[in-house]
Amino acid sequence: MTTELTLHRTSVSEMDNNCYLLVAGNEALLIDAADDAPALLDMAEQAGARITAVLTTHRHPDHHRALVSVLEKTGATHYASFLDAPALPAPVDVELNHGDTLEFAGHAFPVAILRGHTPGGAALTAEIDGGTHLFVGDSLFPGGLGKTTSESDFVRLYKDVHERIFDVYGDEAIVHPGHGGDTTLGAERPHLDDWWERRW
Repeated sequence: MTTELTLHRTSVSEMDNNCYLLVAGNEALLIDAADDAPALLDMAEQAGARITAVLTTHRHPDHHRALVSVLEKTGATHYASFLDAPALPAPVDVELNHGDTLEFAGHAFPVAILRGHTPGGAALTAEIDGGTHLFVGDSLFPGGLGKTTSESDFVRLYKDVHERIFDVYGDEAIVHPGHGGDTTLGAERPHLDDWWERRW
């Protein structure tokens, strides 16, 4: 019997980076070791688990400042997008492609690669308490897409988020971004055309 998932989160650093912990029994998957390794290890301890896997959503430094320390202290398996992996400060044990599944503690999490904010960020989907939870890094926020630096990057990110997130999951799906508060696909879906027109 697969152990049910519970979700824990904390915010670290002056950039309000969200770090998420998916706990199954005594194992924990950390999404972004963004900063303050002691706080992240304490979050796992408080949840009665140890970090056995770490997913780095993308290559920007504010999302992996505690990565080396957390990996050294836990020996966790490190996952990241194959596109962003070369720029990370720690070796990636499992490089993820779009459509892959991340297997963790008896659970299977679908992986989407979202290109544009970086060469390719990893987004993870988890079913928790009967609800769909999307961990999207900095590719999608309440009110718009993540930052892009060129027209081609914006178009690429818009297309990926549209086709790989909005076209796949229902309005009730909860979006957990890399910074700030949560939203739902239903709250954001009516504004997709506006985002396309304004280009952010």
